[in-house]
Amino acid sequence: MKALRVYASKEPKKGYILSDLELKTGKVFEGSKVWRYPEIKLEDVEKPKVGPKDLLIRVKACGICGSDIHFYETDEDNYILYPGLTKFPCTIGHEFSGVVEEIGRSVRGFKPGDPVTAEEMFWCGECIPCRNGFPNHCENLEELGFTVDGAMAEYVRVEAKYCWKIDSLLNVYRSEDKLYEAGSLVEPTSVAYNALFIRAGGFKPGAYLVVYGAGPIGLAVIQLAKAAGASKIIAFEVADERIRLAKDIGADYVFNPLELKRNGISPSEKVMEITGGFGADIQVEAAGAPTQTLPEMEKSLAINGKIVWIGRAEKAAPITMERFQTRRSQIFGSQGHSGHEVFQNVIRLMASNRIDMTRIITKRFRLTDGVKALEEASKRVDAKITVKPGD
Repeated sequence: MKALRVYASKEPKKGYILSDLELKTGKVFEGSKVWRYPEIKLEDVEKPKVGPKDLLIRVKACGICGSDIHFYETDEDNYILYPGLTKFPCTIGHEFSGVVEEIGRSVRGFKPGDPVTAEEMFWCGECIPCRNGFPNHCENLEELGFTVDGAMAEYVRVEAKYCWKIDSLLNVYRSEDKLYEAGSLVEPTSVAYNALFIRAGGFKPGAYLVVYGAGPIGLAVIQLAKAAGASKIIAFEVADERIRLAKDIGADYVFNPLELKRNGISPSEKVMEITGGFGADIQVEAAGAPTQTLPEMEKSLAINGKIVWIGRAEKAAPITMERFQTRRSQIFGSQGHSGHEVFQNVIRLMASNRIDMTRIITKRFRLTDGVKALEEASKRVDAKITVKPGD
């Protein structure tokens, strides 16, 4: 079968000492400090073999994530930009859906022909964080498309406990093609759901919400916030297509911060203006640009305001703690999407037509054009680019 795989040279940066666990497993906890000279290749590889607890899934749709782009892009020393858990070589791709082709002998609750999607966080269920209910912070974590072979391929193998049926989406999406496109967007939408409602504890209907970055995660935040009753949704984005989409799917105000700057206006000033000086009840960082966004976010906090952090960036950011004291405010870091009924509820929201994430797909590519799709995604013009292995 064909698969899109990433290769890189393991060359730790000066001062980065590989731990005993990293040496033993081959996994690296801070990829941007270790992997150098990445290369993406479309290759012929062996079709996965199904274990007793596994599903073999024929991939129907797989989205390109910002993390995938950060495997492809490098800094000035040719190290990858992705700062997290990685193990190369690896087949990339983790935002996917497909049809069950084969089940392991111990699998219950799934059968061949079932349309499914899957979590990207492969938690063990046995370590202390997992036992305490924090699967996204599993000590033995593996990640689909990061440390184990992912779904930018014709087939992918996933343990059944990470999989979710998506047949209920046919209530809204009357064609299989649209069903699987929607299914491939459950994972990124679940990342946004986990950040908003689990990590930050949600917000009361009528709240003012601001999102920095209207890529796929930011766009998911907008749809979820609208469904949850935010009274004003303000977004900041620099790409024209994403600005258009943010307006189309529910943002009340969308601004290009570069244009604001040219006019001598800061994003925080615009937020305070729109909210009548009240400030933002909840702000979401989905841009991965902390040095630019955090100073603006902290200047526009409402009393008891929240900042939730989803964007990934290996950069320190300035922070003025006095503002968080005087505004009774908090920052919440958010990683992953597993547990807490997240996947279940996102699928329910899609099946009830409360949200329609398929509207953010702006381009589609065949798997044979996967490298070209990554190059296109790296321009950050589109919202979501989807790869269709069967097309």
